[in-house]
Amino acid sequence: MSELKNLGNESTYQFEYAPEVLESFDNKHPDNDTMVKFNCPEFTSLCPITGQPDFATIYLTYIPDKKLVESKSLKLYLFSFRNHGAFHEDCINIMMKDLIALMEPRYIEVWGKFLPRGGLSIDPYCNYGKPGTKYEQMAEYRMVNHDLFPEKVDNR
Repeated sequence: MSELKNLGNESTYQFEYAPEVLESFDNKHPDNDTMVKFNCPEFTSLCPITGQPDFATIYLTYIPDKKLVESKSLKLYLFSFRNHGAFHEDCINIMMKDLIALMEPRYIEVWGKFLPRGGLSIDPYCNYGKPGTKYEQMAEYRMVNHDLFPEKVDNR
């Protein structure tokens, strides 16, 4: 793991979108299906039109293949959205695509539970399953049923 730049070192926070901070490491158990979950309850980004802050909890779940995302780099990456202007749906799709490019996971989903602004909350969800595999079928199933999973209870 010596190729990791962030873990064990002083954090340098980027205040603009910075996918280059993401790092991965080898999965020591690629023969197993392991579901990895991250919850980021303090995510912030900016509305691209008004510049007002948007706040959310981001739920990231994935099944790795050969690589896993290093958690400190993920934290720094999510922080880099702080001054990034993007709609909610754009934010979660950017995250998913960046993580697919980094790790090539078997399965991944990103769900943003944004706090209301103007009396309306938006909870975008996106997912991906490796084409031609059981994970593609899993993605289809979870897309239709994602709000039924108990770990994603809305506490508003």
